[in-house]
Amino acid sequence: MARKRAVVLGAAGVVVAGGAGLATAGLGGGGEPAAARSSLPPATAPIERTTLVETQDVDGTLGYGGTRTAIGAGNGTLTWLPAAGSVIARGRPVYRVDDRPVPLLYGRLPLYRTLSAGTKGDDVEQLEKNLRALGYTGFTVDETYGSATAAAVKRWQDALGVAETGRVEPGSAVVASGRIRVAERKANVGDRIGGAVLTYTGTTRVVTVDLDVRYQRLARKGAEVEIELPSGDTTKGRIASVGRVAKEGGEEDPTTIELTVAVRGQKALGSYDKAPVEVRLTADRHGDVLAVPIGALLARGDGGYAVQVVQDGRVRTVPVETGVFTDGQVEISGAGLAEGMKVGVPA
Repeated sequence: MARKRAVVLGAAGVVVAGGAGLATAGLGGGGEPAAARSSLPPATAPIERTTLVETQDVDGTLGYGGTRTAIGAGNGTLTWLPAAGSVIARGRPVYRVDDRPVPLLYGRLPLYRTLSAGTKGDDVEQLEKNLRALGYTGFTVDETYGSATAAAVKRWQDALGVAETGRVEPGSAVVASGRIRVAERKANVGDRIGGAVLTYTGTTRVVTVDLDVRYQRLARKGAEVEIELPSGDTTKGRIASVGRVAKEGGEEDPTTIELTVAVRGQKALGSYDKAPVEVRLTADRHGDVLAVPIGALLARGDGGYAVQVVQDGRVRTVPVETGVFTDGQVEISGAGLAEGMKVGVPA
């Protein structure tokens, strides 16, 4: 990616990678240091009062999310399959068996049993909602498959060109949460039905991230993120889900959790699919803090940090507590520090 920044999140004691090295203050045991008698530092920078935001850039993949598999049931021969990339809406055929369409219905329950007059349950209500959405009426949408439902099913079957039985058998339809996009054919025309027919995804592109668990605290469901596309353009997204089960890495690979990012403007994504992107995670905002360049930090002998304050032609070394490290700056606090003071930095 065009932008790759080493960001260190943490407090005192963290070694800063990728930035200017930390000089050693040589302060011994960490008592109040005396005024330095050495020459002035080669350059200075002001102590700023600002807002610092913890960020981390991580690699992701832009695509249509995870795949599901349509399993064929019953008997017969596959006579038609859609091409990869095809988008299928409710009521349209997902595939054909013996030249009969197997349509798509929306819902969460698969067709795991035969639905007919007298059947009751959530799957009955799901079917009736689909029938109503397809324009078939004359029944009450509830959990009971009555004679009116059976009559509506017969009208639907007549329109599909299949036997008008008034029953809905397992394998006679595919159930998904919404419109689907065909990912890959898993069978061929001419094959006997049974087993995987095709895989599919949703129709909205998302970004998936295998997130190093070290950065898990930066990933909150609903948080806004920035996405950099392969073209260098950026767009906004929002974290839709954060995995709860970690995937253990190998000897050199980190342990990760899966992160899914919903993207607001699909048009801004162009035609990218299975494309590498960079996601900028943003966590806490530290407002109204004092900050200096990371290079201004001096490593103390006791493991802490200090800065060299340059004032009236003199240099004094002041111990500091550090907060957020980000974008080349670090949050500091300490006795006698104030906005506008000058601190020494490498040339």
